[in-house]
Amino acid sequence: MGEQVDWLTAEERTAWLGLNTVMSLLPAALDSDLQGLEGITLFDYHMLAMLSEAPDRELTMTDLAARTSASLSRLSHVVKKLEKRGWVIRSQSAGDARVKIASLTKQGWDAVVKMAPHHVKTVRALLLESLDDKDIKDLARISRKVVRVLDEDHWVLDEPTSDLAL
Repeated sequence: MGEQVDWLTAEERTAWLGLNTVMSLLPAALDSDLQGLEGITLFDYHMLAMLSEAPDRELTMTDLAARTSASLSRLSHVVKKLEKRGWVIRSQSAGDARVKIASLTKQGWDAVVKMAPHHVKTVRALLLESLDDKDIKDLARISRKVVRVLDEDHWVLDEPTSDLAL
């Protein structure tokens, strides 16, 4: 006989369907916006943003993969695409020839500086402006709980929080 299924309650189903819809619509809207702005995807932008925030605007490919929650294969493909635009360069680590470093170029930095205000405005319009301060704190708290289940070592869990009770 089959195992007893613990079906979602009406409230759980509503929460799940809402989250699933946001996970589909929000990235698609942000992708579309960035495609129109600079011909890049949300993932491309996120990768550039992570490099822009790193010391000396560079990270090992492994650390950049962790920061973008991507496989090294996917990241390598995107870095190659952005190298062609002159926004990123790859080099070998001086300390370990097996380690590749991704660095944001001056052109890449200029592109991030140009795109960032528009992107932040879009994130506010599509997500944050519809939430009050409590909603934003709840979203941050809930997101961290879910990330912890999916990847308890994820770097975002090491990021400082304001007064979130976890």
